[in-house]
Formats: sequence, structure tokens, C-alpha cells
Amino acid sequence: MTAAKIQLTPPSWGERKPGVEEIQDLILKRICFLEYTPGDRLKEAELAQEFGVSRTPVRDAISRINHLGLVDTINGVGNVVMELSPEKIAHVYEMRLHLASLIGATAPCSVEDSHLDRVRDLQEQARQLSNYVDSRQYVIVNDQLNTLISDLIGNSVLRSFWTQAYYQAASTWHRVVDSAGSEVAEALLAELIDLEMALMEQDVMAVGYIQRIHIGYGYARIRKFLFGEVPD
Repeated sequence: MTAAKIQLTPPSWGERKPGVEEIQDLILKRICFLEYTPGDRLKEAELAQEFGVSRTPVRDAISRINHLGLVDTINGVGNVVMELSPEKIAHVYEMRLHLASLIGATAPCSVEDSHLDRVRDLQEQARQLSNYVDSRQYVIVNDQLNTLISDLIGNSVLRSFWTQAYYQAASTWHRVVDSAGSEVAEALLAELIDLEMALMEQDVMAVGYIQRIHIGYGYARIRKFLFGEVPD
């Protein structure tokens, strides 16, 4: 394992026990932040004890992650964190490109002042990354960006698919950042500046277009730095 695990936050859950979706999201974040690395075992009993729940919701959460290809159940071993294959990554990015085009076209949410405040805060974090690119911090900033984009998607089905594809893509970013360095920080800042302009215009449709463009750029970097492909 690397780094300390993200801790559960009682203020958001109160006295109640977390549900399957909340457990799933937390495990996915840990995978994306490399707190669970490929080859690590996810032990149901330990997770159930940590979350204060029975093994059933933990098992259900891991089963959902299994369907995303980020965990596999191996006989005699248990639930193991997996690394997506190049073919799977290509499929994920193809899906993300299509999903991005639907943002703003299906029940978009209204742009609030708080959205602009958040994107400007993320810009400052991205500028700090330009000075020293830390792969974990890069993924954390992107995670906050994804939450912001998700908050603008009013269609619950689209939001669910968008989030799942995001986590699949984010699981690869540590490896890319380590190779690409400042290039990814500069690209992230450019994306956030474009996003701020769209939000200032109250144009959620443009948010989707911007996401589509930058997702395409991101996949090009994956092909270059992760797969060693030479750009056309």
C-alpha cells in the first residue's frame, strides 16, 4: 500500500452506516489515488470492520468494481486490484468521448456562483502543480474537477455512467503523470481556464464540448507516454 488511506468522514454520514454506493466510491478513490495498487488484495472482513458494516455491502461494492475491470476475484487468492489493459482503456476513452457530448443536452443543472468559485480554486491548485508535478495531487485535483462536472449533470443515468468511466480512466493517470511531467499540469490548467469561460457564460453545453476536447487530448497522452505510440 502507498500513503495513508482516505479516512471516512463522519460529518457526511453522521451516525448511519455507509451504503454500498458510498463504499464503492471510497474504494474507487483509493484505487485511483494508488492507495490500493495493482496486485493488492481487498479483504472483505477488514473493510467491513473499518466501515462498521457487515460483509454483504462490502461484497456488493467490490462486485460493482469488478464489473469495471478494476478488481478481479481470483480463486484461492480473493479480490485483487487490477490494471486495465490497453484495449480496455481504449474502450473507456471511446465511451467518455460519447458521454461528454451528452453533457448539457440531457437535463443540465443551472450554473451557480459556487461552481465558478470551485473552478477558480482548482485553477490555483493546477498552477501549483506546474511548479512541482505530484501524481497523487494531480489525481486529487482531477477528482475534484470530476465532482464539479458531475454536479452539472442533471440526468442521473448519465451521471452514473460518467462517474464509472471517470474512475476507470483515472486509474491510469499516475503512470502517465510520472512520464509526462509538467505537460499534464499545463493541460489541466488550460482545461480549467476553458471551463471557467463556459461557466461564466452559463453554457453547460459548452462544458460538455470542452470535456470532449480535453478527454481526447488526455487519451493522446496515454497513447504516447503509456503505450509508446508515435503521434500521427
